[in-house]
Amino acid sequence: MKTAVGRAWKVGDNVDTDQIMPGRYLSLTDPQELASHCFEGMVPELAKGFSAGDIIVAGENFGCGSSREHAVIALKGLGVSCIIARSLARIFFRNCINLGLLPVECAEAVEGIEAGDEVHVDTARGQIENRTKGLIFHFKPLPPFLEEILAAGDLANYVRQGMSGVTGA
Repeated sequence: MKTAVGRAWKVGDNVDTDQIMPGRYLSLTDPQELASHCFEGMVPELAKGFSAGDIIVAGENFGCGSSREHAVIALKGLGVSCIIARSLARIFFRNCINLGLLPVECAEAVEGIEAGDEVHVDTARGQIENRTKGLIFHFKPLPPFLEEILAAGDLANYVRQGMSGVTGA
C-alpha cells in the first residue's frame, strides 16, 4: 500500500507528455536535470516552487501524446509523490506504475482540491483527504498486482524480487 502527502499543484485538461517534459530535453538522462524543465512552457514556476512529496492534480487525459517515459522520470525527479487526475492516458498510467509513481483517477477530488491545498492519499483505503478543506474523496483502489509493483518501488525491483527466489536459471 502506498500513501502520499503533499501540497497540490493544479494543471488542466489534455496535458501531454511534451508539456510535462519538452522534447528538446530528451537527450538528458539525469532525473533532477529533467525535473528542472518540467512544465517549463506551461507552468514555469512549478519546477522552482515544487517540494518533494507534492502532488499534481490534473483534469482529463493527463499524460496524453507520446509514450515517452521521460515525462514520468522527470516528475519523479521533481519529487512528485502522486498524480490525481480526472483521467490519465493509458500508456502514461502504466508508465507511472512501471516507474513507481502513484497514479489516481478521481474526478471528485480534482473538483474539490485547489492549488496549495494539503492532500493525503491512502491507497489502502482508496481515499484522498483534502486536509486544508476537511474533505474526503474515494477512488477505486488499484488491483493488488499494481500495488505490489508500487510497493517494490518500480517494475524492475518487482521483477528482481520475484526472480530472487528462482533457482536453476
